[in-house]
Amino acid sequence: MSRSADLAVIGGSGLYALLEDAVEQKVDTPFGDPSDVVTMATVGGRDVAFLPRHGRDHRFPPHRINYRANLWALRSLGVRQILAPCAVGGLRPELGPGTFVLPDQVLDRTTSRVRTFYDTGAVHLTYADPYCPAGRDAVRVTAAEQGQEIVDGGTMVVIEGPRFSSRAESRSYTAAGGAVVNMTGEPEATLARELGLCYTSIALVTDLDAGVEGDHGVTQEEVFRVFGENTERLRALLLAAIGRLPETRTCPCSSSLDGLALPIELP
Repeated sequence: MSRSADLAVIGGSGLYALLEDAVEQKVDTPFGDPSDVVTMATVGGRDVAFLPRHGRDHRFPPHRINYRANLWALRSLGVRQILAPCAVGGLRPELGPGTFVLPDQVLDRTTSRVRTFYDTGAVHLTYADPYCPAGRDAVRVTAAEQGQEIVDGGTMVVIEGPRFSSRAESRSYTAAGGAVVNMTGEPEATLARELGLCYTSIALVTDLDAGVEGDHGVTQEEVFRVFGENTERLRALLLAAIGRLPETRTCPCSSSLDGLALPIELP
C-alpha cells in the first residue's frame, strides 16, 4: 500500500540517508518520470516525502530536470508544503561559503525550461512573493534555536546553466539586486505555486560568484566540496524545521488557486 505525506524536501540523498522507517515509492505522472523514486519517512511525527532533485546519482543537470514531473509527483502523494535546499553562489562579498540564505525574491534568467502546467486557458497566478511566509518563519525560528546564522531575505537569481556565469554576467546580477545565484530554483518555485503548494527555499552558499571573487572563477569541485562539508548543518536545520511547519495552512499559498478555472484536474 502506498504511503502519503503532507510535507516534502527536494534535495540530495545525503539529507535523508540515515532516517529510520524510510521506504521508497515510485510515482508515475502525466509529465513523465520524476528525477527518482520518492523516499517516504516519518520526521518529528510528520509524514515526509524526500525527492533528490538531480536523481540520487546526480544524473540530471539543472536544465534536464523534469521539474513538472517532480512537483506533480509530490502533490499526488498528498504534499502541500515543500522545503527546497539548494546550492548557490554568493553575489555579495559578505555572502561567503557556508552562509545560509533564506531568499524572499527570485529573478528568473532561465531560457529553455517548461515553466507551466497550464498550456491552455487563462491561468494567471499571483507571484509577487514566490516563497511561503509560514515556511520562511519556520526555518528562521529553527535556525535561531540552533544558533545557526541565516541571512533573512535576498533575491535568488536563477540561470540556465550548466555553465557558471561570466564575470560580466555575475556583476550584472548583482547590479540588478541579486544576492545569490543558482541553477535550479526556477521553474521549481513557479510550478509549486501553480499546484497551490507552499514552497520555501533554503540556500547554502558554496562559493563567491565570478564577479565577486577576483582571482579565480567558480569550479564544480569547489561547489561540491563546500556543499559536502555543510551537509550535516543543512540536514539538522531541515529536519528540525519540518517540525515547525504549521499543520494547518493559513498562508496565501494555500488559496493561490482560488477562483481560477484550471484546464487540468489536479491530483
